[in-house]
Amino acid sequence: MGFELGSILTKSITSLSASDHASVVSMNLFVALLCACIVIGHLLEETRWMNESITALAIGLATGAVILLISGGKSSRLLVFSEDLFFIYLLPPIIFNAGFQVKKKQFFRNFMTIVLFGVVGTMISFTIISLGAISFFKRMNIGSLELGDFLAIGAIFSATDSVCTLQVLSQDETPLLYSLVFGEGVVNDATSVVLFNAVQNFDLSHIDTSTALQLIGNFLYLFVSSTILGFVAGLLSAYIIKKLYFGRHSTDREVAIMMLMAYLSYMLAELFDLSAILTVFFCGIVMSHYTWHNVTESSRVTTKHAFATLSFVAEIFIFLYVGMDALDIEKWNAISDSPGTSVGVSSIIVGLMLVGRAAFVFPLSFLSNLAKKNAHEKINIRQQVVIWWAGLMRGAVSMALAYNKVLYIYSVLFTSQDSRIIRVMKWQMNILLVHRMSYCYFIVLHNLFNILSFA
Repeated sequence: MGFELGSILTKSITSLSASDHASVVSMNLFVALLCACIVIGHLLEETRWMNESITALAIGLATGAVILLISGGKSSRLLVFSEDLFFIYLLPPIIFNAGFQVKKKQFFRNFMTIVLFGVVGTMISFTIISLGAISFFKRMNIGSLELGDFLAIGAIFSATDSVCTLQVLSQDETPLLYSLVFGEGVVNDATSVVLFNAVQNFDLSHIDTSTALQLIGNFLYLFVSSTILGFVAGLLSAYIIKKLYFGRHSTDREVAIMMLMAYLSYMLAELFDLSAILTVFFCGIVMSHYTWHNVTESSRVTTKHAFATLSFVAEIFIFLYVGMDALDIEKWNAISDSPGTSVGVSSIIVGLMLVGRAAFVFPLSFLSNLAKKNAHEKINIRQQVVIWWAGLMRGAVSMALAYNKVLYIYSVLFTSQDSRIIRVMKWQMNILLVHRMSYCYFIVLHNLFNILSFA
């Protein structure tokens, strides 16, 4: 008995050691690829066709293809991590640094236009995508979808992405474009979350004035609460550092308290079901305006470069992983029995996203220009085209809502013993496929716009 137990423990330890060794090898290769992305991106810095984002995507695709061949078509990724890793560890430093480094005068000067795009524009896009999905998908006979499913599709694909925007737009070269596109993405996140929750929770068969007012109230609560939480976290960090004066003993404590307070604001927003992106963004703005001026000179230099470095590495990590994930064999196998339908559905959604963007970007830009007297503050047609195209990106919030919807339907289907579970899995794969397509399309064609001097 003792010999058998010892044999089992030995085998378990051996298997764990092999698993740990494989993980260490994968991490080493992935870190080496990150270094390669940075080096190659630096060497190609003068080429307008290439930057770190395109380099990371290209290396990710090439690496995924090699792994796919070596593994015999079983896998295309070095690492497999949950979406939580992205939302909890990679996204916060990117959004916080964007708020910390943003040109505040430029951002708040265009704040009304940003809110107009982020709220009214998202509602217009949501309506067009939902109506288009109802019209096209019913003709394609892809299964019995209810009104709530179509509206959920509209809410999911109305959520744009801010991360890629930070990579392909320069705040110094195009300050107006940067503030508009990124600012819209931040406000858009809150709007999309409210729309999605409304679709999930409200009785869609009885839509009346009270339901509409409740929807508006939910949005205002989410927007105001998330913003206030970010402001409070930023002001609290400034007060603590000013009163305790950490700098007289160690600059490390000043830097640490700033990082931890920023991260705490993000996690508190997640805990209270608020918009964590909105919270940490405004926390970054407040910290750059108040906290940063209360630390020592050495801490100012350290924090500025530390936040920028964390954000930069996280962005490269995401693009590299997206490149490898685009060849994920599991996602392609899930739609292998009906590839034509899946590509058709994905293409229709991408087309609806572009139509939805065009329906509000150009009219709302015209209205915004009417209210501006300074010609330099007006949005010209070339900038409008870039803003329109930037809306093709689907990112963190879109993915979160997609998984939320799929898990919600999973619970319903498992409870009712319904065989529609396979179709729901395919819908999830289509959502992921659109997500990957939008990353690749946006980055490549944005550089094309740069070549043609559209930005």
